[in-house]
Amino acid sequence: MKEQALLGDEAAALGAIHAGLSAAYGYPGTPSTEIMEYLIENAQGSALAPGAFLASWCVNEKTALEAALGVSFAGKRAMVTMKHVGLNVASDPFMNGALLGIKGGLVIAVADDPGMHSSQNEQDSRFYASFAMVPCLEPRNQQEAYTMTREAFDLSEKFQVPVLLRMTTRLSHARAQIKTEPERARNPLSKAGDKTQWMLLPAYARRNYISLIEKQRGLLEWSVVHPSNKLELEGRDLSLAVITSGLGGNYYEENLEDLVKSRGGKTPARLHIGAYPLPEASILRLCEKADRVIVIEEGQPVIEERLRGILTHSITVNGKLDGTVSRTGELDPDVVRLGLALPPRPGVLNSGTVSLPKLPGRPPQLCTGCPHGDSYETIKKVIQELDPAEGHPNTAINSDIGCYALGATPPYSVPESIVCMGASVGMARGAAEAGIKYAIGVIGDSTFLHSGIPPLIDAIIADTPMTLIILDNSIVAMTGCQQTMIGSDKFTPLILGLGIKSEHLVELEAKRQLLEENAVKLKKEIEYPGLSVVIFKRECLEAFRKRRKAETQGGSK
Repeated sequence: MKEQALLGDEAAALGAIHAGLSAAYGYPGTPSTEIMEYLIENAQGSALAPGAFLASWCVNEKTALEAALGVSFAGKRAMVTMKHVGLNVASDPFMNGALLGIKGGLVIAVADDPGMHSSQNEQDSRFYASFAMVPCLEPRNQQEAYTMTREAFDLSEKFQVPVLLRMTTRLSHARAQIKTEPERARNPLSKAGDKTQWMLLPAYARRNYISLIEKQRGLLEWSVVHPSNKLELEGRDLSLAVITSGLGGNYYEENLEDLVKSRGGKTPARLHIGAYPLPEASILRLCEKADRVIVIEEGQPVIEERLRGILTHSITVNGKLDGTVSRTGELDPDVVRLGLALPPRPGVLNSGTVSLPKLPGRPPQLCTGCPHGDSYETIKKVIQELDPAEGHPNTAINSDIGCYALGATPPYSVPESIVCMGASVGMARGAAEAGIKYAIGVIGDSTFLHSGIPPLIDAIIADTPMTLIILDNSIVAMTGCQQTMIGSDKFTPLILGLGIKSEHLVELEAKRQLLEENAVKLKKEIEYPGLSVVIFKRECLEAFRKRRKAETQGGSK
């Protein structure tokens, strides 16, 4: 075995390569981005030649998963990567993919973000796995991220279902030494033999759904004996049972010595869960003689909620639902310690032994010199002229997810809504149709390709009186400067092709010295009683630095 120091994301990527990966697709999103970056960096070719695999970004998570389904249909192994909210975008092929007769192993790596470090919510992807009735593997360290990814491909082919690999921020972005195993040969091209397993016509879909339900018994038997679902009963105190999962297991173990001391030397019985569906038989064995069970899980109360349908007798259940463990944010050793009713550790902030000054809030901001800053200054100037004109608010600024959402904080404070990828366009249309005189959607170039085009088509068909502003910095900046799927020079013909009138598709150079001139042109389009699109263009400074460095070194990356 070789040893390497890898991020959790990189360990999952290497596990996929060593499992015989043929193709990987994804859309960048923190904390999942490094999985695909590692795969792209190590892809051995752009074609599926012997010994090579393909890795590429896609326009969004839905198209990525659909491409991976095509690879599986051809009998080869595929991975899809995304952050947790990306699974919302891909939920249609995800839920329907569970009914297909998966041929080549299909692993969907989803990185959750408890604590919302760079996300708009804390949703837990384990609910999606349960909803779709597909297995989920939840590594608790980098070594498991590697081994479980390898296993996930085998599991997918054994049960002919997609497998969800659930990562979390702390695991994705922490580095540790892992031991690797020999690389497996890639699957040969072997198209699915039974076409009806891949056609969700009602008659076939009903049969496939029954088949999926029938697979659940086998999946339960697999999860009960899975080595990551470790039941510890021998010599343990059954008056308290503890169920842990994912990183919660690590944090529990950091407090175990003090917990045992506080209980007079008694070690509670315990079940750690790393493979789903929930190992119901193990849960019942753990809880059958326990007086109380406490659940420590990273994310939402997935296990805790399901316990109430599994337990056959009355038992006190503590966890996130009753506030024993914090319902929001990330777990850490101190949060778990409080949940175990242990006193704070000496030296930590809430122990009273160390006095640290309260740090000021540091909301994320646009980089100094970011072209979006100049664009927002222009928008702000125009709005300040338009808003008072009617004697009441007559503008609505709907922004999207990404760098441009950072215009919501001072000194710009321009966006009035930030919901999800593409929502700025649809919300601007709704605001206009609700009577807002000057409805504006603000979206970035990559996000426009991700989810902005369909709602723009809706607005074109309805001839909605609104203005769409595209902030084009030629890169997917917030996640680390990945390339957009098409270059800036393609936006104008694309938008014209959708049906925007050429006289109301305006391109502006996002520069501070052009602010007054740009404001006049922007105001003219906002006041136009129809649909207009204004594109502010200027390259991201970080992308510019990376490009110049690569050019200096003679490379193209």
